Amino acid sequence: MPINRCELFEILEDLGLPQEDYVVAGSAPLLVHGLRESINDVDVVARGAAWAAAAARGRVESAPYDRVRAVFLHGGEVEVLDGWFPETLGWKVDRLIDEADVVDGFRFLSVERTLEWKELLGRDKDDADLRSARRDGETPAGRGRSGRQ
Repeated sequence: MPINRCELFEILEDLGLPQEDYVVAGSAPLLVHGLRESINDVDVVARGAAWAAAAARGRVESAPYDRVRAVFLHGGEVEVLDGWFPETLGWKVDRLIDEADVVDGFRFLSVERTLEWKELLGRDKDDADLRSARRDGETPAGRGRSGRQ
């Protein structure tokens, strides 16, 4: 079921994970910055206390990419990961969290990094997001952490 902006923040509140130890990634950053109307799931990249709390609430599984582990929470709508992919990007979890945009108290991967990630993956499902971002003048190289908050 599609998740809108308001529902996203409710889900993040319900998770109750330590906010300094995770970043919301996937398509959620586009949603919070008005570049999408809804998302289908929530991807959370966690470290330390946030990862430990998530792992204590569900079954830790191998994610289908690289050496990342995942826990599904909130009825499967939320995937909490202990890394991000692809590994070839060299994006370290600590850096993603520490450099995140903060929106309403929650850390989100920057729009720039989100678009760069989607572009590098080259998945058909990301084409609409990339086209929409280009129409709005958002490009991986053209937007930094300006932080529309």
